[in-house]
Amino acid sequence: MARRIKGSIVDNHFHLGLKVEPISKLGAFQYQAGNPTNRILGGIDEAGRGAVIGPMVVAGVSFREKDMRELERIRVRDSKELSRKERASIYGQVVGIARSICICVVQTTEIDDHVSFNRLNHLEASAMAQVIDNMKADNIFVDCCDVNQEKFKAHILSYLKRRLRIRRGKLDIFSFHHADSLHLAVSAASIVAKVIREEELGNIKRIHQGIGSGYPSDKKTVKFIKSWIDEVGAPPPFVRSSWLPVKRLLSERQQRQLILSQEY
Repeated sequence: MARRIKGSIVDNHFHLGLKVEPISKLGAFQYQAGNPTNRILGGIDEAGRGAVIGPMVVAGVSFREKDMRELERIRVRDSKELSRKERASIYGQVVGIARSICICVVQTTEIDDHVSFNRLNHLEASAMAQVIDNMKADNIFVDCCDVNQEKFKAHILSYLKRRLRIRRGKLDIFSFHHADSLHLAVSAASIVAKVIREEELGNIKRIHQGIGSGYPSDKKTVKFIKSWIDEVGAPPPFVRSSWLPVKRLLSERQQRQLILSQEY
């Protein structure tokens, strides 16, 4: 399920299902007051969880604690606060500073399977656990998607394969809300996840024009999906059919077809 690769992340990450790939030159984390230590700190975040088009990307990054000031210098912060150009610039600098990175690309079919059973949080926890299993870090900070921070942490722990590190006190995991804006490690992970997510969406855009941002709030995205469903009768394979807006579009088409059949 996982393999470690030296060098650049962009050309080598997996694109299928829950494949995970650790790479030894990326990361980020927040500076702690006092003397820096030799600890390795990691952050984990996702991009694309709420999208209707394309995969969800979970990224984990780690750094030496003494590199905190360098992350502050390059102005690492939550990816949502950065433009695409700024993300690309900071991403490149993060690559040069970090100790390790692991990326998990979760495809739409896997997302649909879990949403059908109301287990999206479990899927994200599973992806994060796979990332943690392949990261080198002493402390890992996670952006929590569940209203219950401890519950989400428990989900992650239940999916971990390398739990012995925790039992031996060699790894601590911290799960809290808004970690992407509160902790530099998670901020950097949010940037990495967003850049890879944009790359994935770009691959789709090169083949299919006019898909918009890929989010259900985007009228251009909804128009693209509606046109596809109206013509084909089903959403494209890169669209999450379990999402309510897609279900609504499918239902509306079925109703129109039913009315037409009754008229003839």
